[in-house]
Amino acid sequence: MPEGSSTAGRGGPRTLAEALRTRGDEELAALLRARPDLLTPVPGDLTQLATRAGTRASVVRALERLDRFTLQTAEALAVAPDPAPYDILRGLLTGDEGDPAIEAALPHAVDVLRRQAIIWGGADRLRLVRTARELLAPSPTRPSPTGLGPTVAEATAGMSPTRLQEILAVAGLPTTHDPVSAVAALVTLFTDRTRMAALLDTAPPEALTVLDRLVWGPPYGEVTASPTPPVRWLRDRGLLLPASPRTVVLPREAALHLRAGRAHRTVEPLPPEVRPAATTSITQGRPQVVDSTAAGQAFTALSTVEDLLKDWHEGGPAVLRSGGLSVRDLKRTAAALDTNEQMAGFWLELTYAAGLLASDGAADERYAPTPAYDDWLTLPAAERWAGLAAAWLTATRTAGLIGGQDTKGRTLSALGPDLDRSAATEVRRRVLDLLATLPAGTAPDPESVLARLRWERPLRGSGTADPEANAARNAAAVGPTDLRSRIAAWTLREAEVLGITGRGALSAHGRALLGHGTAPADGTDGTDGTGAARHARAEELAADATAALAPLLPEPLDHVLLQADLTAVAPGPLQRPLAETLSVLADVESKGGATVYRFTPGSVRRALDAGRSASDLHTFLATHSRTPVPQPLSYLIDDVARRHGHLRIGAASAYVRCDDDALLGEILADKRSQGLRLRRLAPTVLAAQADPATLLDGLRTMGYAPAAESAEGDVLITRAHARRTPPRTPPAPVPDGPPLPDATLLGAAVKAIRAGDLAATVERKPAPEPAKNGELPRTTSAETLATVQAAAMTGAAVWIGYVNADGAASQRVIAPVRVEGGFVTAYDHTADEVRTYPLHRITGVAELADDSA
Repeated sequence: MPEGSSTAGRGGPRTLAEALRTRGDEELAALLRARPDLLTPVPGDLTQLATRAGTRASVVRALERLDRFTLQTAEALAVAPDPAPYDILRGLLTGDEGDPAIEAALPHAVDVLRRQAIIWGGADRLRLVRTARELLAPSPTRPSPTGLGPTVAEATAGMSPTRLQEILAVAGLPTTHDPVSAVAALVTLFTDRTRMAALLDTAPPEALTVLDRLVWGPPYGEVTASPTPPVRWLRDRGLLLPASPRTVVLPREAALHLRAGRAHRTVEPLPPEVRPAATTSITQGRPQVVDSTAAGQAFTALSTVEDLLKDWHEGGPAVLRSGGLSVRDLKRTAAALDTNEQMAGFWLELTYAAGLLASDGAADERYAPTPAYDDWLTLPAAERWAGLAAAWLTATRTAGLIGGQDTKGRTLSALGPDLDRSAATEVRRRVLDLLATLPAGTAPDPESVLARLRWERPLRGSGTADPEANAARNAAAVGPTDLRSRIAAWTLREAEVLGITGRGALSAHGRALLGHGTAPADGTDGTDGTGAARHARAEELAADATAALAPLLPEPLDHVLLQADLTAVAPGPLQRPLAETLSVLADVESKGGATVYRFTPGSVRRALDAGRSASDLHTFLATHSRTPVPQPLSYLIDDVARRHGHLRIGAASAYVRCDDDALLGEILADKRSQGLRLRRLAPTVLAAQADPATLLDGLRTMGYAPAAESAEGDVLITRAHARRTPPRTPPAPVPDGPPLPDATLLGAAVKAIRAGDLAATVERKPAPEPAKNGELPRTTSAETLATVQAAAMTGAAVWIGYVNADGAASQRVIAPVRVEGGFVTAYDHTADEVRTYPLHRITGVAELADDSA
């Protein structure tokens, strides 16, 4: 029997507010913690709290957060009599045959509903909050999740008395003198198992077939003007009642008999088990395989993010006018990362969520790395990964939506403004928590994960917040198109490419990031504290994940292997200075377990343009190569260096100067130079009408190696210009409802509600001019002064009506301490502090019947 079973029927609470007054402070705090929307703003008293708990928006939110069995319990109570004894509710869920599993789980479900103020009353008089009953009970325009229809009384509300008497006569019941007794007699027949079975034994087989089609819902059926004999047989006996001129309905009492008393076809008292995947035997018992695989994916993720931002080092694509990245730029990014557009969108959203990428905010707005990216590059690899993983885990940006359409039919773009989904954080966390329940090295069956999520949040899983739109779908598994299931599927895929999981199983550093197996240093759960406490807990978990991942990542190498075919092989990750220099000196040809770099005349010239000399390049290669520097590579460097800068280009419109006049003659004679419109100004100088950059590129295309020079004649050193945005903060996650209150806020809120309730409900002595309902007390100034002075001398508490400087009226219980100078200083029980009130703002005062208040 659930909590509250000892409450007497007539001695129990008459309203939800009265039921809340019987609760202790811890129970009120539990209600506010479970339904934080009730705290904004803090209710003035328990009556306000009860009223707010019954509003439609709050009830819908509370129902959304119920698991399937608790929701089924509320749905059963919605079709039960109001109020309903506990035994009636149990019968609706277990049926005539009973079910031990349901009976064992039911008390907890009832307690959850009672703690969340969705139901109230003792076990002999359970009541649903009116709004919850309206949302869950069946109606002609809104089918019930149970598939039941209206009661006999509801279905016969507009029926003529003569027709009711005809139904009684055909059903073999004695006629009555009024419709109320006629309906009662019909209900008694339908709820009597023996008599109802005897009636159905006389039914034609076709009539029973009609009932079978309606019994589990929907309970409505269309009929013609001349119904068939089976339908006529059922209609004449009240087993089908008219709902409209062309529609009949199976009354609830008859349907429950046909269902053997059950409100639902399938009741799910226990959550579905998360099953191991069929392929998990590969890694079962070998978690080190999972950890190694996940570590490899984590390293690849870091390389991908670096490649993405390196590609946008000098400025990325333009921002669309409506925000986000164009489809063409997304395709280019996918090609640069050698992946598909969906995964390219994921990497873009990840770097954006981590604060490494943003728009620069300029007039010609473009995307670029942020200053935080430079700081991120200096961190060890494990710390860089932990930052990315933590950002992904808490972000509400949902990359899987890219390419879809919003409610107005517009395509959702990467980095666009409409990709936030408040449920993403909760779903990601819950999916990974479910993976953590399996043994180490065990991958889950994805379908079992989705089934568990649907059981835990059936209303939210239906894709709509309003139960009215989803009532018919709640009892069955929702299809894979609902948002929560899609986010869960994306989570499994994204966790794998990010390295949180390996081969589908949660890795050791993934468990550390979630906090499984570790407790906060302060002994709390880390989620029910202040923002600073939660931030400290997140940093603690990131440090644990870093420590778990660091030994699994390869150590950066300080060498490469040079080969005779003008390539260099990096057998692993390179130290950052080596990698940066090599990326300038050579072009990346292929990636994988080993990265292959290729040296070309253009790549060597790029290094020379960056200020390196030939001797610098020879020394660099000899220092960092485990193999001798091949002769062809040395020749390539020397040959490009010998020709590099032999021609000089400066600004006239542009000019070419060279000490070798024969070389300038060769250029003039080359037909490929005609587009540059060159002419000789002197034996060693050519002038061009093209700008210096065009002239430089044109001569390089012809096979020469010119160098740009400044106005003073010095060689210009050209390095890649790093473009950075102004300092940017990562995008803030969109909250899924009000934030969870911490213990301090809950304690203060409960205290304020108690004090306000005391002021609103305390028994008062009659004032000289009694206040009308809803009005402040009225006393003269002399009476007010005399009463508060007397209370100050005796230490008694009084009830006052008070109007503040803004004109807001309130009622308060105060204990006056001092009265002087037109002010009363008193302890305010409502505010739980000492305050001073001007006497002229006190509209009236009344002594309390019980001064101990």
